[in-house]
Amino acid sequence: MSASQNSPAQSHSALSHSELSHRYQRILEAMSEGVYGLNAAGHATFVNPAAERLTGWSQAEIEGQSIHRFHHHSHVDGRHYPQEDCPIYQTLQTGITAYSDQEVFWRKDGSWFPVEYSSTAIIDNGVITGAVVVFKDISERLQHQRSLQAALDQVGQLQRQLQAENQYLQQELRDQQGESELLGQSDGMLQLQHSIRQVAPTPSCVLILGESGSGKELVARSLHQQSPRAAKPMVRVNCGAMAENLLESELFGHERGAFTGAHQRRIGRFEQADGSTLFLDEIGELSAAAQVKLLRVLQEGEIQRLGSQHTIKVDVRIIAATHRDLAAMVQSGQFRSDLYFRLNVFPLHVPPLRERQADIPLLATHLLQRLASRLNRKAPALQPAQLRQLMNHPWPGNVRELANVLEHGLILSSDQLQLPLLQSMTSLQDHNGQETKPLPLQEAEKQHILRALNYCGGMIGGDKGTARLLGLPVSTLRSRMKKLGLL
Repeated sequence: MSASQNSPAQSHSALSHSELSHRYQRILEAMSEGVYGLNAAGHATFVNPAAERLTGWSQAEIEGQSIHRFHHHSHVDGRHYPQEDCPIYQTLQTGITAYSDQEVFWRKDGSWFPVEYSSTAIIDNGVITGAVVVFKDISERLQHQRSLQAALDQVGQLQRQLQAENQYLQQELRDQQGESELLGQSDGMLQLQHSIRQVAPTPSCVLILGESGSGKELVARSLHQQSPRAAKPMVRVNCGAMAENLLESELFGHERGAFTGAHQRRIGRFEQADGSTLFLDEIGELSAAAQVKLLRVLQEGEIQRLGSQHTIKVDVRIIAATHRDLAAMVQSGQFRSDLYFRLNVFPLHVPPLRERQADIPLLATHLLQRLASRLNRKAPALQPAQLRQLMNHPWPGNVRELANVLEHGLILSSDQLQLPLLQSMTSLQDHNGQETKPLPLQEAEKQHILRALNYCGGMIGGDKGTARLLGLPVSTLRSRMKKLGLL
């Protein structure tokens, strides 16, 4: 290296103190972050242009003054912020660098901005002589964070909705395995099928009326499958199968923490059915409070999750069903007339099985094939005498009772189909009103259990099951049925 060339260190040392100060001041002035220089008392000794732009206070206005009094005097909610609590001034007391991104600085015009700042002590010969404060407006960063969080929340919401729909679809597939279409060529069924074709393409509410076990859910499925909403699954709710305090959550969903046990957000049936059909079975079992909430949804087309302050628009076609006389319930004050008229836009009456006896051979053959497939059995043929018995039975339990009788017989049969449940019921009808020899106690018990099973549609457990009807524990009833050869 020649004598005329100097090293960087030599060039730097050759600069005068004033030249160094000028260079550092130019650097501070070029920074995009705001910079304050403070003396030991916390008064401003330097304010760079970025700080002036961010706060609106010029160096001439703030120099020699406490910056806390100018723009750090209050919290965002307006509460006073004592200077002794300020991390910047604590740095002047302790020499420890402070950092925060949870506070705000106030502008000259009275507005505020979220700020990220650090304060670093200036220590000379062990004495704190001042501090340097570097800060920046983080409004844009927080907005990005909020947008990202909103997007993540939306993704999470969609994920939860997809999971709920997936679980629901899997359950629907399990429930619908072997489900038949509406079968029958009787006048009543032909008229019903014609009415379904008329109303299915519309968004109108439909009220399905019919006895228990007559096939109201199949009518609802047929309506949905022939509607423009058929691409999405029909969502169903049995209004009579759950407690009143759970029904609102089931229908409308809830937010996390909405009530004890609500550990996560839950999508309600209305949201699941958005763009599709919601089937409300046993609508006559709704409590007065639930009727009010359902009416509001039908009127306004929006729902509100439990624990939420926001409403959600939903596009849902309502199909309701009941075995009860809703018109009589309206007259007696048990059902709201305004809700009844909302639901009863297009009523459909499902004929009971006793009024469509000509359909029984077709139904029985179809049910036997479906049940045999499910039980991994060969479907046996119905004998003419058995068909006559089936057609002469009044079927108070309708198609559900018919399916129960056939399944019971299929389980007990080997080669030829036997229908002991039907024979016992027929025997009871034949002897009705006649003086007959009393049955042995065990046989009488067997017949009584068979009648109870028939009345309950073959269900043993549950609120509407045979055990509840007979006042027995389920385990006791099953034990008696095994002893009597019924299981």
